[in-house]
Amino acid sequence: MSFSIRLNAQEKALAESYARLHSLSLGEAFKQALFERIEDEYDIAIADEAYHEYLKNPKTYTHSEARELLDL
Repeated sequence: MSFSIRLNAQEKALAESYARLHSLSLGEAFKQALFERIEDEYDIAIADEAYHEYLKNPKTYTHSEARELLDL
């Protein structure tokens, strides 16, 4: 699959400079940035979910208590 992105001259120069700096093609730089953004947003969503679960039951355990609970 291919696609096109419209950039003004400054945006294009910045993107090309970034890609060169990291020894990437322009396409690879955009692809990498897209997937990093998706991963970051996913991580934030999972963290938010875990935090809300914690708020429902804020009990915490030490490492020793957790090992004991898990029979480790």
